Amino acid sequence: MNKKYIAIISICFMLSIISGIIAKDLLIGGTILFSGLLCAYFASEGKRANYIFGLINYILMGYVSLKNNLYGIFLFYIFIFAPLQIHGFSTWKKNLNKDNNVNVREFNLKNSIIITISCIIGSFLLAFLLNLIPNQRLALMDAASNCINLCGVVLMILRFKEAWWLWFINNIIDLSIWIITTLNNGTGSVMMLLVSIGYLLINVYGMIKWHINARKNKV
Repeated sequence: MNKKYIAIISICFMLSIISGIIAKDLLIGGTILFSGLLCAYFASEGKRANYIFGLINYILMGYVSLKNNLYGIFLFYIFIFAPLQIHGFSTWKKNLNKDNNVNVREFNLKNSIIITISCIIGSFLLAFLLNLIPNQRLALMDAASNCINLCGVVLMILRFKEAWWLWFINNIIDLSIWIITTLNNGTGSVMMLLVSIGYLLINVYGMIKWHINARKNKV
């Protein structure tokens, strides 16, 4: 492991410890922040290690979501996103370049239209189903977050740079969800809000990095 990665891991670890102490949520919340930041960072670098941290992150975030009656997020994280991390780790192994980074691909117009329509229809259908669950909160936002996130995870496994654009939209929705939940004193919501902010910052870096890598692959 080079010095750059050691420095990044150390910084993320310290931020997680400090945030966990401030939010009084060191064990679960601190681990969520640490694994989440490293998952997003290593994904932006095109490294398979992101899926290891992603698996830990989704399991813990699913647990916190269940505690806050966000059943859609819980079900997606535990039964869909977590298993996809294992699949992604295996798939990326077959598509690495000479620098051991994943080869990046780009969308065409047809792909963009299909993904956009799928996210919109999927969000409303899932919101309808979630509204049938007693005590479900923020059903449409919950549904939209999951559908967009799912498309982003699948696109990331398929190595499309547009996954970062979807996650940027999802970051905004997630921020809104956890701001509202924090204002209502939700369990572990402060740390989840910090995780969402961290994701947003790294997401911008990932968008730029993968755009550059996609252009290099065309050369």
